[in-house]
Amino acid sequence: MAKIPEFESVDLILQNALNEDDYKKVCQVLYGNPTPQLEISSTAKDLANQYNIELKAYSIPAQEEQTRKPRKVRIGLYQHELPILACSPISEMKDAMQKMAKNVIALASKIGVNIFCFQEAWYMPFAFCTREKIPWCEYAESAENGHTTQLLQNLAKEYNMVIISPILERDGVDTLWNTAVVIDNSGDYLGKHRKNHIPRVGDFNESTYYFEGNTGHPVFETVYGKIAINICYGRHHPLNWLAFGLNGAEIVFNPSATVGALSEPLWGIEARNAAIANGYFTCAINRVGTEVFDNEFTSGDGKPAHRDFGHFYGSSYVAAPNGSRTPGLSRTRNGLLVTEVDLNLCRQVKDHWGFQMTRRLDMYAELLSQATSPSYSPQIIKKK
Repeated sequence: MAKIPEFESVDLILQNALNEDDYKKVCQVLYGNPTPQLEISSTAKDLANQYNIELKAYSIPAQEEQTRKPRKVRIGLYQHELPILACSPISEMKDAMQKMAKNVIALASKIGVNIFCFQEAWYMPFAFCTREKIPWCEYAESAENGHTTQLLQNLAKEYNMVIISPILERDGVDTLWNTAVVIDNSGDYLGKHRKNHIPRVGDFNESTYYFEGNTGHPVFETVYGKIAINICYGRHHPLNWLAFGLNGAEIVFNPSATVGALSEPLWGIEARNAAIANGYFTCAINRVGTEVFDNEFTSGDGKPAHRDFGHFYGSSYVAAPNGSRTPGLSRTRNGLLVTEVDLNLCRQVKDHWGFQMTRRLDMYAELLSQATSPSYSPQIIKKK
């Protein structure tokens, strides 16, 4: 049976189907408070067209305060498909990826981006479905001084930009990790976070390659704000989001690689829920396209062997602590989403809703401590 062609985006379907007034009403319910579009210069538009990048820009404002100045930060999220075939020689893939990175970061600088984040394992095919070690493990590199980190350090310094680079890391004893590297705006390596939760579902055979992370829930203090990275599958774990908030995060990035058949109904919900529950901004980034490999693999579900993961559906967006969110990027195109946020909104929402004040960490901690015991007995009351 022929595959159904991928559609561009839910937002575009709604926009085409509804009149302007109804569209605004629907967006108010689906997306919360309006996120006004930012003005984009003709230079930036021309560059985006030249590089075939969908370019969208929005703002999420906060109320003006008497005792604090606005803390406006521009976030750039970049989603992309592979620039060449998945099984191309590694040297060719790296050259193409580096050229793409230089182009999109230069574009982001034209719109004043302060913090830029790539998708999960951005510089390589998402080959972890194959369970093959060669050649995919050859993409792994040092987080601190690998070639990709060095390239982005130069770009971060040139454009005064914090850059988050999710990579496949090889440490000093040849253990692999799924890692996000943080480079500050002066071009210095600031630190890294390793993915806490590793999927074992469908074609996501990632545990064949790397372990659960051992870096905890670090928050990186930058000149633009306190940021954290909840890598991909970690978005399914509410306590993972909570821990970054407890450590003071103001923006949490969720660089991902996920396919429509598995997770798309969850995509618009999880990062937005996390923003509301934890009083910070969340940034969901997903890759785009269908990556085809030379050798077939199976999913352990009785279905025929196949050579692709499925369609990575993009749809990157930013959500705010008040529940508002931007429209998503395309499901099918490379895209750069720029969002100007005012970090003052974090405290304003916490004061308004009181979620942090009314939560019961002591009560939850006691239950979680009990639940880790082999002798734990759930608190269930039955009729006598």
